[in-house]
Amino acid sequence: MGTKGRAIVGLDLEKIVDVLNRAYADEWLAHYQYWLGAKVVKGPMKDAVIAELLQHATDEMTHATMVADRIIQLGGTPVITPKKWFDYTNCGYDAPEDEYVRTILDQNVKGEQCAIDVYSKMLDLVNGKDYVTYNMALQILQDEVEHEEDLQALVEDLESFLASK
Repeated sequence: MGTKGRAIVGLDLEKIVDVLNRAYADEWLAHYQYWLGAKVVKGPMKDAVIAELLQHATDEMTHATMVADRIIQLGGTPVITPKKWFDYTNCGYDAPEDEYVRTILDQNVKGEQCAIDVYSKMLDLVNGKDYVTYNMALQILQDEVEHEEDLQALVEDLESFLASK
């Protein structure tokens, strides 16, 4: 981003870059959690769950790209090593140690709920001060809300399926 683009941001650029780097770490960890969950998940309705997890993994990678691009526009550097993601993450990483479909879904619902909180707070922070980051965060928040809804619908479908057995 050019100097004028940085100058119009009404916030401390280091603070916003830090907030963005934390979200960046979250997105990478979410991508991996979804992707790996899709590879190891077991149980009823696993094909539907795999399809949803892989789509969400792709979406999280898109979010990571969006956030990295914004960090760079603001003159910052995205977290450059995966090991550092754990130092920056807001939402953490839930390894799919229990491969059962309900456990995997619950872990990812929890992750989406954390992401909703992260982007809601980011919107509050930049509202009226950094319109570009605001628009990016709003777009990602809309995806995260949809992801939570998708996953909770799968949980409901799974419960109905198991109750009918």
